[in-house]
Amino acid sequence: MAAPAFVYDPRYHTFESWAALMCEAYAAQQLQIGVSEENWKEWAAGLKGIDVFQSEAIPGPYVFENWQDWAEAVVGAVNPRN
Repeated sequence: MAAPAFVYDPRYHTFESWAALMCEAYAAQQLQIGVSEENWKEWAAGLKGIDVFQSEAIPGPYVFENWQDWAEAVVGAVNPRN
């Protein structure tokens, strides 16, 4: 059985550091590493498309103005509520 999806809290991170954590957590998915903040939407679309997130209600990145708002929405959709 596959491990449940988990998304790191993006607060207090730059896009680059948060994306690096996500790339490490999902290394088997071969997400693009070293993406700059200018290209966050394309990278986010790739994250949304990996198999572990297919059953999650992750919003598409193209409706968000910035990566922080999108990442917070992803955390809300994926991580268990405390």
